Amino acid sequence: MFFAALAISVAIIPVMIRVAPRLGMVDMPDSRKVHAMPIPRVGGVGIVLGALIPLLLWLPLSDSLLAYVFGSFVLFGFGAWDDSHELGHYVKFIGQFIAVSTVVYYGDVYVTQLPFMGLEPVSASIGKPFTVFAMVGMINAMNHSDGLDGLAGGLSVLSLSSIAYLAYLADGSQVVAIAVAVLGGIFGFLRYNTHPARVFMGDSGSQFLGFTLGFLAVLLTQNVNPVLSPALPALLLGLPIVDILAVFAQRVYHGMNWFRATRNHIHHRLLELGFHHYEAVVVIYSIQMFFIIGAIFLSYESDSLILSLYFGTCFLVFLFLTLAERNKWRAHRLHGKSHFAAMVQNVKQHGFFTTGTIRIVATVIPLTFLSTSVLANKIPRDFGLSSSVLAIILALLLIIRTKETLALRAISYVTAAFIVYLQTKYFGSESAILGGINIGLYVLLAISIWLAVRYASNTEFRASPMDFLVIFIVLAMGIISRDHLHQELLGIMAVKLVVVFYGCEVIYAKSANKWNLLNVSTLITLSILGARSLPW
Repeated sequence: MFFAALAISVAIIPVMIRVAPRLGMVDMPDSRKVHAMPIPRVGGVGIVLGALIPLLLWLPLSDSLLAYVFGSFVLFGFGAWDDSHELGHYVKFIGQFIAVSTVVYYGDVYVTQLPFMGLEPVSASIGKPFTVFAMVGMINAMNHSDGLDGLAGGLSVLSLSSIAYLAYLADGSQVVAIAVAVLGGIFGFLRYNTHPARVFMGDSGSQFLGFTLGFLAVLLTQNVNPVLSPALPALLLGLPIVDILAVFAQRVYHGMNWFRATRNHIHHRLLELGFHHYEAVVVIYSIQMFFIIGAIFLSYESDSLILSLYFGTCFLVFLFLTLAERNKWRAHRLHGKSHFAAMVQNVKQHGFFTTGTIRIVATVIPLTFLSTSVLANKIPRDFGLSSSVLAIILALLLIIRTKETLALRAISYVTAAFIVYLQTKYFGSESAILGGINIGLYVLLAISIWLAVRYASNTEFRASPMDFLVIFIVLAMGIISRDHLHQELLGIMAVKLVVVFYGCEVIYAKSANKWNLLNVSTLITLSILGARSLPW
């Protein structure tokens, strides 16, 4: 489902970008927005269709799922209409109440346990209206958080990942399937939305994500695993909730229209404090990560502890913003450099940081490829056959093509996946010395990649909030699977893959020569793997 949703989303969005001007689905810049050029707001089409098509193909249509799909299409229709013709808030509320009411009253998904109410369930006459109000609020919270490139999508990825994990622990297959399908749609969208964005999700995407998060949070805590704390959705949904509440409070205090868009959201305030666009996104990601980590580790704790963590963190965030604004603090000063800053700059410009780190990366990865292909205890037959085919294709590309292409990179990445898998499962685990050397090389490689990305000159590689998100999720895989050996190996393998993938990207960003050491070592590695798998 994930890969089907990803493929559909990636395929649909470029088509929609081309037709967006004809449909009027273009976000024009104005004083309250941070982009300076017209941007198509059609990413929601890829997210929604990418997520819903696999669900309709593979999941049995229960009442709750049917209500969710219907509500999603209602919100998608109203959102696309707004993206094209700028509807007022009251018209959008009609679509939101139709979608949510269908889930609550037809799908029978609603809140039965409230924080601090003990084990006594609330009546349907209270629980259902409360759920409608809460889910409509979540839809608007996510809609209003869609203010920076990658922000709403990244926040949704974090929340959906934690919901899917908790549902997986409780055998909630439907929640896991929906979350995974939507994650695929979002990752396809983020391919085009990472700063600087080529497309926005628009209301069709942000309303769908808010609706999905609200629906899954209720389904998880009320149906799939009612033992979870009723306060847990506060941590699972995180920062968008308190952000919109704070914005509404400011608008009421200043006598403003509740629904008139302003520049007083958290991301706007971070930009006003001098944070760069991607820095503001990473700061908000970090706060959201703290919330969802808390949700995972405190999922069965008391409501008071969970809400204290949530509101205490929110209080500290707004306290920092308020004090920074009053004291005119700025993240980046425009004044001249101090002597210490000048000394640090001279150190960073040393040859080791500008070129030496890239040389280390360009040497260690090819050596890792070659050594693993020779030292691995076993080469599975299917790996050998695949390697032989890839070696032939790579040789033809190197001979025929005049310059480095995406196909060459793809083959290197596949080879990297082969190598990391072989290292994890078949690479001299009986030798502590060999294992220690292997770990040391990956540590050296990770440090060198970070230094190369941060300080090397004349390289086009740039880390982005999307990279930050991917690395966090991969590291989380290794942490939360620590109690299961096979999952722990999977987590270790995933971390190694991230290191090698970014190392390959650094090499390709620095070298435009198709006969670089990485491509040559990849060809030799694939040939060795293919030859070793033969029944000699």
